[in-house]
Amino acid sequence: MRTIEILPNISYRFLWVWYRNLIVWTKFYKSSIVANVGEPFLYLIALGYGFAPLISDVNGMSYMQFLAPGLIAYTAMNSATYECTFGAYARMSAQKTYDAIISTPVGIEEVVAGEVLFGATKSLFASLTMMVVLFLFKLIPAPTALLVPFVVLLTGFVFASMAILFTSFTKSWDFFSYYFTLFIAPLYFLSGIFFPLSTLPQWVTTIAWFNPLYHSVELMRGLVMGNLRPDMIENALWLLIFGILVFMYGVARIRKRIIV
Repeated sequence: MRTIEILPNISYRFLWVWYRNLIVWTKFYKSSIVANVGEPFLYLIALGYGFAPLISDVNGMSYMQFLAPGLIAYTAMNSATYECTFGAYARMSAQKTYDAIISTPVGIEEVVAGEVLFGATKSLFASLTMMVVLFLFKLIPAPTALLVPFVVLLTGFVFASMAILFTSFTKSWDFFSYYFTLFIAPLYFLSGIFFPLSTLPQWVTTIAWFNPLYHSVELMRGLVMGNLRPDMIENALWLLIFGILVFMYGVARIRKRIIV
């Protein structure tokens, strides 16, 4: 019986939470997309053009081609993380939006599901914009890149779930410094975006395998470059299972914080 109680009780009503957030976001979507795309675009220009003359080949591709798919994954992670940390915390604690919503037939589990779905949706919008930029730079050569949005949504789901879980523990705005500095930053640098992880010591690559961003980058790179491999199924399954587990824990934590 206890196992049943801890499972999220989610109905179609979570879509109303997602729709509410979407309507609010449309009032400032331009600045939001620029903020999420601006940083990876600067990385593309600064590092891509900066290192390209110095690095002739990375795993059979130019450095710009190596870098570009990882920046799509980074954009997805960045957008979902910010939305479900600062955005979710504002709605939960400062604006008391959660309290208002759960006074309706919408439950707290559906609020969390709507938040996570919206975080993944913002990842999709930002990543599609980044893909247009990369296409203009002729850095998306393979038609299999059409499958990238599915990986973006999966990546957004994972990092939105992780962010909402951390937000459930957060007591003030300052707590997010711990999350971004001690957790997100190491994931970012140990994901294979900027250099192959094979250049690192074996124990580091073993730890990096558990990094969800690493699996997202591997999927993005394979699809963008048209280099499909059997182990990409493993990457996708790892992201899906990890995301579901973190999401369920995040739901339980937010329920405990708001209801209990």
